[in-house]
Amino acid sequence: MSQPVVHSLREQIRQHIVEGIVSGRWQPGERIVERRIAVELEVSQTPVREALRELEALRLIESAPNKGVRVRALTVPVLEEIYPVRAGLEQIAAELAAGRLERDVSALEPHVAALYAADRTGDAEGQVGHTVAFHRELVRASGNGVLLHTWESLGIEVWTALSIRWLGTRQQSYAEEHQALLDAFTRGDPRIGELVKEHVLNCAPHVPEGTETVPPLAQGARGA
Repeated sequence: MSQPVVHSLREQIRQHIVEGIVSGRWQPGERIVERRIAVELEVSQTPVREALRELEALRLIESAPNKGVRVRALTVPVLEEIYPVRAGLEQIAAELAAGRLERDVSALEPHVAALYAADRTGDAEGQVGHTVAFHRELVRASGNGVLLHTWESLGIEVWTALSIRWLGTRQQSYAEEHQALLDAFTRGDPRIGELVKEHVLNCAPHVPEGTETVPPLAQGARGA
């Protein structure tokens, strides 16, 4: 069994909390009780506390003295800041990875195939997971560890999930968007960096003009 695929206890707890926020179990402004999560997952409070610190660094939750930890409202400025930074990082990654991916795109192909299946069935979880996995493999192919670490620190999976579930995106088909990038790598398109940058910016969720915060997830809502 391959060791790298095993997630730490902290990562599993973090994912549990993220899924709760994305699904609407915890709404913006609602308190997340550390002890309650520890009891629910049958773990000590230490890894729960570590997971909550990570999510606070991602600006998903906030803490205040005597008030505990609460889910932050997803604000328009936060979304506006994240996507241009991500686009710039992925532009650099694409340019560094271009030669490698022109020769071999096998790391990207399974995620495009899975996105076609997710699009057909309206599987929001599959859309999120394979969209993020595609872009992670793209960044990994750059061969630059600092770049990958910086990209990971943005919490791409969290924000992608929240954007798709809460706001929807401009994309008609997640698979077609990513197939176009795969084809561009395969043919050695000299504009690949710009194409990836434009793709990321076009994937940014549409926030209606005048909106300050993203509305809570409606009961039973799903991603596009």
